[in-house]
Amino acid sequence: MAAPPEPEVRELRAGALGALLEPDPLRKASETLRIAALDLALVPQGVLDCHMPLPGRPARPLLVARPRSRQRSLLSLAGRGALLHSLVHIEFNAINLSLDACWRFAGMPEQYYRDWLNVAAEEAYHFTLLSDHLKTLGYAYGDFPAHNGLWDTVEKTKGDVLARMALVPRTLEARGLDASPPMRAKLAQAGDHAAAAIIDIILRDEIGHVAIGNHWYRWLCEERQLDYRSTYASLAIEFGAPKLHGPFNFDARRAAGFDEDELAALQSIETQ
Repeated sequence: MAAPPEPEVRELRAGALGALLEPDPLRKASETLRIAALDLALVPQGVLDCHMPLPGRPARPLLVARPRSRQRSLLSLAGRGALLHSLVHIEFNAINLSLDACWRFAGMPEQYYRDWLNVAAEEAYHFTLLSDHLKTLGYAYGDFPAHNGLWDTVEKTKGDVLARMALVPRTLEARGLDASPPMRAKLAQAGDHAAAAIIDIILRDEIGHVAIGNHWYRWLCEERQLDYRSTYASLAIEFGAPKLHGPFNFDARRAAGFDEDELAALQSIETQ
């Protein structure tokens, strides 16, 4: 059977919304990469409406509360498969997070939209790398339960781009910078050097993604004449951001644009 024709896309934000609505993960990833490669027109002031449930997602994996069960050993195929599946799910959500940031908020500078579409394309690349590697273990995306915590924060912050920039890239994605080195070490210790190499790629790119979030968060604070440190603390309380805890990857966070005062505050948390 012939593949369905690719939808015609004329405008960048509308294309991002179309990719966000796609339920099939592989098609979502490929469509995101496709529209990111096109030289599309951009209408920053356009207000787009969407009356369909977001994001487009497959029937599987089953979404459950965050699991509290004991982690399975990475020396077992099932244990490694479960961990890699969780990473695939994170990257699937990361595509959606970036696409949503791209289409939803009108009136930002043109570079904002191009930045987030490029981020979405890199997340699609990460998803493909991890999904393909998961298949070599005999599993596929959807074979294990997953949770919806990342998208919950997107829903909470859909009314304010400042809150979105504060709590998604600067909080949730920045936690990925902290988690990557120990996760890479565990995978390498378990003998999965291919997965460890993928984590290296993801960490490299995620530093840039968090840096983009830092840039636009501070740009918005300056536009609104807000202090970015106290504003972040207020938003974290207002929107119920996850409580930060160490260990922190200070080198990666510094490379992603966190200043020394912010890093010192994290250092005080880590030593408590």
